[in-house]
Amino acid sequence: MTNDAYTLAQYISELRTTVAETQGDEAIVQRVRPLARRLVSNKDWVDPHYYSCDEEQGFGVHLLHEEPDHTLAVFAIAWLPKRGTPAHDHGTWAVVAGIDGDERNTFWKRLDDGSHPGYAELKHNGERVYGPGEVVSFLPGEIHTVWNDTDGVTLSLHTYGRHINFTGRSQFDPERRTETPFVVKEE
Repeated sequence: MTNDAYTLAQYISELRTTVAETQGDEAIVQRVRPLARRLVSNKDWVDPHYYSCDEEQGFGVHLLHEEPDHTLAVFAIAWLPKRGTPAHDHGTWAVVAGIDGDERNTFWKRLDDGSHPGYAELKHNGERVYGPGEVVSFLPGEIHTVWNDTDGVTLSLHTYGRHINFTGRSQFDPERRTETPFVVKEE
């Protein structure tokens, strides 16, 4: 490891400062994006274990940091080949940076007002593949699907304003027009 490598500890320290000094989710994600890009530009901090996945879930969730009140959660998430997530929101702001391999994000727009529990009407709202060093961010309520189209396990860094299992977030089935809770298993 080189002496000037940006470390996970430095990233977490700068996250704490950023959130303490910044008002508003949009402003926070704009300040976190370059920090995440900087961390993934050097993979010295990446442990081979981060590539392990839960076969049933289709991906592996590795907690790297979380504040005692469940804020500022940082994960390495590995994606099995030809697997991914259902459409989902995060219930908090999110910044995702590619570490290894390409991941396709499908974006959705919610058409209903959310007033009917269990019901959600979504419309496809674009798609983009993100690779190593590229960053995508989300505000609370934004919905996307992640998919690994490759033949290998991919890995990305995920930073959230709050641990995703403590936000009341949802997963969606656009064809059935359903909304249900979305909780992930951690490795």
